[in-house]
Amino acid sequence: MNKLIILTGPSCIGKSPLDKALKRFYPDIRENMQKLVLFNDRSPRPGEMEGVDYYFRKKEEIEAFRLDGNYIVMGVRGDLQALNLKELSGMLKKNNVFFEGNPYVAEILTTHPQLKDYPKLSVFLSPLSKEEIKYFKHPQRNVRLPDLITEIMRRKQLRRKTRQKVELSMLDLDDIETRASSAYREMKMAWQFDHIIPNHDGEDSDNWEGFYYPVGDARKTMLAFVRLLQGGKPEGVEKWEKGILK
Repeated sequence: MNKLIILTGPSCIGKSPLDKALKRFYPDIRENMQKLVLFNDRSPRPGEMEGVDYYFRKKEEIEAFRLDGNYIVMGVRGDLQALNLKELSGMLKKNNVFFEGNPYVAEILTTHPQLKDYPKLSVFLSPLSKEEIKYFKHPQRNVRLPDLITEIMRRKQLRRKTRQKVELSMLDLDDIETRASSAYREMKMAWQFDHIIPNHDGEDSDNWEGFYYPVGDARKTMLAFVRLLQGGKPEGVEKWEKGILK
């Protein structure tokens, strides 16, 4: 039976390079996963394409979808987005459907009542493992987890951004701070997903593409995700209890 496959995690955790690695090293698996395209009321960013990244529509048009039971309308980080349920059902009749994106949309796809009967496989990439979280939570460590996670993701964001641009603007720095400070809240959602893969090689890491074949955590994450797609139970994949992060 075809499934809605959900890959999520904080910004810069490694979702995009994982998808690229699938296309490169497991094309037969990736070709069996159609991309889920949502509606969005914002304008396209440089390089984004209509019908590939989003269906770009005016806010009023997406608001009108609320009157149609075939759509789920959601607010996501200031954008108004929508999912066409009829389109999703049609896609699932032909193939698996793949969503790769932020945890706010992923949470809706996982928990929304209108999607409860859809077969799903949901995977959350985390910058820390369960063991690391428990280690740093111990009072002897004197560590505030929200601050630690924010700093981890801030550094990943900075390294990724400086690779893309020689000089960073104030808008770039504000964007980095917004994404990094959101990571702890997003990790608190992780317990709702089927599987958590700890991955220290984010989108800032050379381990994805620097040596032809992924190495380090990048390789482990790719192989674990592939094994999950194949119906297996790979080592190192976790399930978190509710409240592991408070």
